[in-house]
Amino acid sequence: MTALDEAPTPVAPPPADHAERRRRRHLRNSAARSVLKHAGLIALSLLMIYPLIWLVVSSLKPNSEIFTDLGIFTTDLTLENYVHGWTSQQLPFSHFLMNSTILVIGAIIGNLVSCSLAAYAFARLKFWGRNAWFAVMLGTIMLPFHVVLVPQFIIFRELGWLETFLPLIVPKFLAMDAFFIFLMVQFIRGLPKEIFEAARIDGAGHVRIFGQVTLPLMVPALATTAIFTFIWTWGDFFGPLIYLRTRENFPVSVALKGFIDAQSSSNYGAMFAMSVVSLIPLFLAFLIGQRYLVKGFATTGIK
Repeated sequence: MTALDEAPTPVAPPPADHAERRRRRHLRNSAARSVLKHAGLIALSLLMIYPLIWLVVSSLKPNSEIFTDLGIFTTDLTLENYVHGWTSQQLPFSHFLMNSTILVIGAIIGNLVSCSLAAYAFARLKFWGRNAWFAVMLGTIMLPFHVVLVPQFIIFRELGWLETFLPLIVPKFLAMDAFFIFLMVQFIRGLPKEIFEAARIDGAGHVRIFGQVTLPLMVPALATTAIFTFIWTWGDFFGPLIYLRTRENFPVSVALKGFIDAQSSSNYGAMFAMSVVSLIPLFLAFLIGQRYLVKGFATTGIK
């Protein structure tokens, strides 16, 4: 037997129609998987937003039917809850919305100013114990709010700040939110060092570098800080409940509690209606700043 006889027989390539059938089968399987995946995502999305849909529908139901009919499909809709909720608490609900707006604006300005300055110091300045102080600052993130509640309350009481917005706004100007400082530090460290070196060669000091170089480049991080500060301050209930006692100073989060009375009847319909009203600014803030949130987290290295 010769070497030629022992050579393997070449395998003929599959017919063109067989390859086409395999390609079509693969496309059908991919399409089926895609349909199932999207159907599952839609079902989970509906499950997650069902409480919100129920809240909106319940705010349009008569107060007597909210808990007797728990479904979201109804024909007996009314705007009476919105009218009654807006005017039933001695003050119009717009007064509480204005209080929340004042708190939010003060908190946003305070966090943007103080946290950006602290972040620039940690990221670009060299001073004794910088790494140790940075570690201490990060450690405060794990510190529960209730640990410092009593000391802070005593300090603010001695300063005569109770029944004012100062305990809720002034700490924001002292860089108390370590998360935002860490966010901005990561962003500044991700900027090219050549930009800062070129500014120093041109004779710019730290004040000019911070104001004319760093801040314009930090827009995504600043926008992320502003949006999260807005959301957390607008929905904060515990802080205003501790420091504010008079109804004239209540923000939205505390004013909603006024619809619930443990000793008499509670107006859940009005509370649901004003809850929907109070959620509108949060949705608008998230929708407007969504791209800044994604860009801010993508450029800071936080996963």
